[in-house]
Amino acid sequence: MTQSLPGQRPVRDRGFGGRAGLPVVVVGAGPYGLSVAAHLRAAGVPVRIFGQVMGSWRHAMATGMFLKSTPDAVDLSTPEPGGRLADFRRLHGEPELTELTPIPCEVFVRYGTWFQKRHVGDVDPARVVAVDRAPSGGGFLVRLDDGRELRSAAVVVATGLNGLAHVPGELGRLAPEGPGAGALVSHTSHHTDLSPFADRRVAVVGGGQSALESAALLHEAGADVRVLVRAPRVRWGMRPQSARSWAERVARPASPLGTGWVLAAVCTGPAAVRRLPAPARMLLFRRALGPSGGWWLRERVEGVVPVRTSCRVLRADTDGSGTRLELAVAGRSAVLDVDHVLAATGYRLDLDAMAFLTPGVRGALARVPGSNAPRLSAGFESSVPGLHFTGSLAAPAFGPMLRFVAGTEFAAARVARHLARSLAAR
Repeated sequence: MTQSLPGQRPVRDRGFGGRAGLPVVVVGAGPYGLSVAAHLRAAGVPVRIFGQVMGSWRHAMATGMFLKSTPDAVDLSTPEPGGRLADFRRLHGEPELTELTPIPCEVFVRYGTWFQKRHVGDVDPARVVAVDRAPSGGGFLVRLDDGRELRSAAVVVATGLNGLAHVPGELGRLAPEGPGAGALVSHTSHHTDLSPFADRRVAVVGGGQSALESAALLHEAGADVRVLVRAPRVRWGMRPQSARSWAERVARPASPLGTGWVLAAVCTGPAAVRRLPAPARMLLFRRALGPSGGWWLRERVEGVVPVRTSCRVLRADTDGSGTRLELAVAGRSAVLDVDHVLAATGYRLDLDAMAFLTPGVRGALARVPGSNAPRLSAGFESSVPGLHFTGSLAAPAFGPMLRFVAGTEFAAARVARHLARSLAAR
C-alpha cells in the first residue's frame, strides 16, 4: 500500500493467483502506462510499472508548448471515478478548461503526476533495458538499468514514441554521430528549451503541429526561422464552435480527434477497425489525420514566420559550422544557408528500434502487413504470448485513435480485462 497524500487514494494490490503470483510489468509511465496500471490494480492484478512519470512530456517537449487536443480528449483512464483532468483542476482550485482553452503541456504533466499518485501508486524510475522470455515456467525476465532482474507473468509495452523519432536520410548525414541538440540537425523531441537558438538561422522541416509550434517558439525566442513544408499548403484546425446546428452535427459529427464521419467512426469502433483488412487499416492510419496546426497557433505563424510550401530538401551539406540546404520549391531549385536544421518529421513505428526487446523476442513478433508495428489480438496481445503493446504502436492494428491520449480508456480496459482473465486461468 502506498502512503496517502492530499487528494490521493491509497492503492492496494488485492490478492491474485496468476502465474505463481508474478506481477505484470508495464514498461513506460506516460498516459498509456499509467492508465493500464490503474486498470490492472483496480482488477486486483499485481503490477510493477517502470519509467519516469510523464517522461516524454517532460523531456521531449519544448517549454511553452501546448496540447493540440481539447480537454475532453486528454483524460487518463481509471475504472474509478475522479481521475479526469477536470477533477484534477477542481481539486486544485483551478478553473475548468474549455474547447477554446489550449492546454499547456506543463498542466498536462502535473495532471499525469497527480493521476499517478491518486490511482496508480509507486512507479519505479528505473529504465527497462531488456525483456526476454523466461527460460522455463513461462513469463518473462526483465532487466533494469541498475542491474536488477525480475520475473514477470506478462509485459505491457507503453513506451509511446520514445526512441522512434524519424530524421530523413538527407538530413541525418549532417550528423554522422547522430542527430541531437548539439549537432547541426536535431529532432523536435531532442529539445526542452529552444531559447539557445536566439540570433541563429534555423530551418524547421515539416508542416504539422510540432513544426509550426516549434517555429513560433523559435521566432519568439529571437531566432531567424524558415519553415519548409512538402505539402502545397499548411493546414489549420478549425476553431471549435460552442453550439452547432443539427444539420452541422449530422454532416460532421464530433469525435475526440475532430469532426467528420471518418474520425467519428474510428473513435467509436477501434475494435471494428482491427477487423478491417490490413491495407484498409494502414490507409486509415496514414490518411485519417494528416499534418496540421492547431487553430489557436495560426496567428503566431501565418504572416509572422516565413513558410515555404511545396518544398523538399534534396541535399544538405556542411562546412563544419553551418549548413547549406539544396531545395526544390514548386519545381524550382533554391538554396538556403542556416546554422541549424530542426526536423519536425514525426516518428516511425519500428519494432526493430526497440532495443530493450531482445533479438529473440523481436524476431518472434508478427507484424501488421505494410508496417513494422506488431500484429495484436483483440486484447492487445502480440504473437509472443503475454507481451502486449499499447499507444502508438497499436495504431496500425486499432486505428489512429491509439496515437492520442483519447485512446487510453479503450486500450487500458481491454488490456486489463484480457490479462485478468488469462492470468487467472493459468
